[in-house]
Amino acid sequence: MKLTRRPRRLRGSPAIRRMVRETVLNVDDLIYPIFVRFGSHIREEIPSMPGIYRFTLDELEPEIREVQELGIPAIILFGIPEYKDEKATSAFEENGIVQEAVRLVKKLAPDLFVITDVCMCQFTTFGHCGIVKDGKVLNDESLEILAKIAVSHVKAGADMVAPSAMMDGQVRAIREALDAEGFTDIPIMGYSAKYASAFYGPFRDAAESAPKFGDRSTYQMDPPNWREAMREIELDIEEGADIVMVKPALPYLDIIARARERFDYPIAAYNVSGEYSLVKAAAMQGWIDEKRVTLELLTSIKRAGADLILTYFAKDVARWIG
Repeated sequence: MKLTRRPRRLRGSPAIRRMVRETVLNVDDLIYPIFVRFGSHIREEIPSMPGIYRFTLDELEPEIREVQELGIPAIILFGIPEYKDEKATSAFEENGIVQEAVRLVKKLAPDLFVITDVCMCQFTTFGHCGIVKDGKVLNDESLEILAKIAVSHVKAGADMVAPSAMMDGQVRAIREALDAEGFTDIPIMGYSAKYASAFYGPFRDAAESAPKFGDRSTYQMDPPNWREAMREIELDIEEGADIVMVKPALPYLDIIARARERFDYPIAAYNVSGEYSLVKAAAMQGWIDEKRVTLELLTSIKRAGADLILTYFAKDVARWIG
């Protein structure tokens, strides 16, 4: 019997595979996370994240120049402050570490799009994402501080803010605060479906943000739930988010896909530290082809429906795909 359907006809050469490729990963999809810390003359590699560093401001310029040269359009800044207290005061100071980093980056690279993470965990003595009282993370009391942090970042020159605390109503509180200050054109990228994941471990080392007691499961999402994720995303959109995010990315590709089907909004996905470090560790052992595995993983995130990918692989990918 003669075959009339032969899908292999479109796989016969690199040229034809490129021509019919359905999903294309490119540099414009990427957002590169950068860690900045208080101090001077420090460029320290994070042991659990090979190739990723904490920078003091006087060491940051070469990193920003490299990001520019590679054509990566955006970065997201995470700060490690000089001091911590119970109210995250250092997070919204005019001359705080993130605020100063924003000013420096915009001076060095005015066209680089600067996003800031808006949270409290790096800036509080207890390492949680909101105000704590009697061992409980308080939601509504945290909103005012998150709004103050966001406004301080934008006053310093941030192009977009990204609230990650998973406090109910955080997007609305920040939107109202920004609008009241005249920053109506500043977009918000909500960490809308942020799960209480085991994949965040290396990041907490990098940002010195591990909780001092308990965990974050009372405010970050329970991993088995997908319908709840749709509600969280919908709420963020209603509250004024311009971009919504799923975090982590790889264990939650189904969430990205469901969100893509349901919401006509830009979707970001965070390829988090644990996902990065697993690949790096296996590659260092010679067990995998790092380039092929990384490109396959990031393509899967985009194929699932993400428009933007926050990833520590951004510089590597930019070099590989040009």
